[in-house]
Amino acid sequence: MQSFRTEIEHPLVQKDLIELERKIHEFHGGKIDEERFRTLRLARGIYGQRQFGVQMIRIKIPYGKLSGEQLIRIAKVSDEYSRGRLHITTRQDVQIHHVSLDRTPELWAELERDDITIREACGNTVRNITASEFAGIDPNELFDVRPYADALFQYFLRNPIGQELGRKLKFSFSSGDDDTALSYMHDLGFIPRVQDGAKGFKILVGGGLGSQSRQADVLYEFALVDQIIGITEALIRVFEKHGERTRRMKARLKFLIKEVGIEMFKNWINEELENVPNPIVKIEEDIFPEVRFATSLKNISWGQDDSDAYRDWLESNTFPQKGSSLYAVGIKVHLGDFYTNQARALAKLVIGHTGNELTFTLGQNIIIRHVKASTLPFIYRELEKIGLADPGFNSIADVTACPGTDTCNLGISSSTGLAVVVEDLLKAEYSELVKNEALNIKISGCMNACGQHMIAQIGFQGMSMNGPDKRVLPAIQVLLGGGTLGNGRGRFADKVIKIPSKRALDALRLILNDYALSEKSFLDYYDEKGERYFYDLLKPLSGTENLLETDYLDWGHTRQYEKAVGVGECAGVVIDLVSTLLVESEDKISEAKGAAAKEQFSDAIYYTYQSIVNTAKALLIAEGKKTNSHHLIINDFDEHFIKTNRIKIKGEFSDFALKHKQNVTSESVKSSIIDAVWFYSQAKQLREQEVVA
Repeated sequence: MQSFRTEIEHPLVQKDLIELERKIHEFHGGKIDEERFRTLRLARGIYGQRQFGVQMIRIKIPYGKLSGEQLIRIAKVSDEYSRGRLHITTRQDVQIHHVSLDRTPELWAELERDDITIREACGNTVRNITASEFAGIDPNELFDVRPYADALFQYFLRNPIGQELGRKLKFSFSSGDDDTALSYMHDLGFIPRVQDGAKGFKILVGGGLGSQSRQADVLYEFALVDQIIGITEALIRVFEKHGERTRRMKARLKFLIKEVGIEMFKNWINEELENVPNPIVKIEEDIFPEVRFATSLKNISWGQDDSDAYRDWLESNTFPQKGSSLYAVGIKVHLGDFYTNQARALAKLVIGHTGNELTFTLGQNIIIRHVKASTLPFIYRELEKIGLADPGFNSIADVTACPGTDTCNLGISSSTGLAVVVEDLLKAEYSELVKNEALNIKISGCMNACGQHMIAQIGFQGMSMNGPDKRVLPAIQVLLGGGTLGNGRGRFADKVIKIPSKRALDALRLILNDYALSEKSFLDYYDEKGERYFYDLLKPLSGTENLLETDYLDWGHTRQYEKAVGVGECAGVVIDLVSTLLVESEDKISEAKGAAAKEQFSDAIYYTYQSIVNTAKALLIAEGKKTNSHHLIINDFDEHFIKTNRIKIKGEFSDFALKHKQNVTSESVKSSIIDAVWFYSQAKQLREQEVVA
């Protein structure tokens, strides 16, 4: 066993590392097909890049919280395994790029030494759980929501019910009714409430962005804090039973709720709550240690700063914390990208001169918490030395953008290249707007909205269009009128018009110059004018009759634009999908036996259920039948295999597949494993007979 694994003491982490290393070896040897390996590595935060043969690693930072020591660890990993650049995402993760697949187990082991994980950062899993950036220090919050976000993170990390879902699930915790964690666009969103002195949450469900954005529905107006883990588990179980499994574009939770309606979905949740093992879970609130400051803060003169630059920074980038004389400092991180030398200097600063706590934000920025007022001039000067003291935190000049075609497989155009010139334009021509926090600009490289352009006041989405000579050029769709309204409500931007990408700055000038004549908020101004007004305003920019050669170049590029979507994933040997599913079923039985040996009975039952359903799915696929959801798999298997006596069981297949989930005991686990082994052997025997025939 290699040293990087033996030094990891946590047995579950060590098991993860060993499994990843083994699966990489099996993939290279052609023993696992590409699709199955992709599912496995994505659930471990390993994402294929646009560039061939390298991976993006997404590092999970629950609710954005990390220490200076953890940031140093991330910087060390980036230097060793990547290229020394860090990228903060709009989900409070951090990504590093250009990593060799073969080195990912070693990289993961390095991170775990400071309690940092990549597990379930990508893939069809419970993704990183986000929270309001000022949660815990917000003067207006009812209570700190972070302990509850942490409880959900801990409960569902490696939990078998959160693995290999039909599609990903995204959860968020807002600190108040201003809904800064955007609950209305999440699969599951929580907004704090206090009712009769008891803490709880308003729970929203089924929101999402993308080509078919959807406003979340209210699942419960109030649920006690000790109920949220049970409710979340019930939701995952319902999603697994009824969610789409075949048509990827229709597999998100929002489509299921749209199809069946919120009342039917809520009924399913309430029914499933009777089956979850832990419907009530007491959540510990006092999980964060007392803020302590380094002794180096004593007897030091921090000096003063009377410069205009410092005053601008102080006004836009510092915030008083609740219940104390301390401040939070906002760091504007250009497009979420910063470098390891900056990260180390920042970490040293927060360890030595603050309460040693950082938050990565949904806006791709950083917040330093627990800063003494007397040290603010010093903090500013130190941040200025490393290029992280720009004013305009969370303002219009703080543009949000996804990586786009820089690294993403799905990118259509360069979102980062456009963001650079947009920020330059705002500084040069609209300096009076730099501090405007009520107006924002967000850019995505495709319709998937990782840059959240659908909820921006002004949004740009990467597209392409044909020129008159049939050559393809980069384009953008201009979106206007999105925003967060509060209390779980938001509005999605209107798709106003598509124009060549190189005319984006002209479009922005037209919009901002027109808005300058109004004294209203941008959303009121947009509503007053209407979508048609802006279509007519921007229509002259949409024509392709007078294109220049530069219009065929994307922002930041010197070569002619080529639309290339979905390239860059590692190639592999594709083998029989049915055989792969059967191998996976056997793996689930092994997982069940391991969980049973540790008396993790609920996990063991779930693994046997997954094995039985996967086995049934394999035989149905071999017959060319639909396997859209677990519910459909169970029903169709009964019709095509049980009623025809091709596999003989007593009663209906649904009873066989689900019976042990209703009564989890040591004896039921043993019986369930026996059933799963028997069913697997019957299916494999039937498969071998029919392949030979």
